[in-house]
Amino acid sequence: MSLKQQIDSDIKQAMLQKKKEELTALRAIKSAILLAETEKGGGDGINEEAELKLLAKQAKQRKDSMEIYEKEGRTDLAEKEKFEMEIINRYLPKQLSDEEITEKLKSIISEVGASGPQDMGKVMGRATKEMSGQADGKKISELVRSLLA
Repeated sequence: MSLKQQIDSDIKQAMLQKKKEELTALRAIKSAILLAETEKGGGDGINEEAELKLLAKQAKQRKDSMEIYEKEGRTDLAEKEKFEMEIINRYLPKQLSDEEITEKLKSIISEVGASGPQDMGKVMGRATKEMSGQADGKKISELVRSLLA
């Protein structure tokens, strides 16, 4: 079952169970997917990798908004963003821990033969591709920088 079909099914469930907040979050995800499909031009949809990138972007937006709302003391809005982020995270693959990311990065560094900060581009290209949807790009970048330093 594709992500779009899974979300459609979950929307129906949320409607039947009268879960208004969950329904709103699911519709936002579906809307983003439909928008991405129409941008590509054609009704054949988007691939799984693009779907994961889209969901990761949506989750990051919610996280950033949540942090801003918390700084401003708007806990009501922060809670809404947190809830939507949790809904989105249901569809994302399990996120890697810092230790797991570091282990993968060490193997990538040895495979590409990186020896210093000048090789960061080689490592980042491969790492972001391999850990797409499983780790935040900013976190990967920080760890690569520290390992190559």
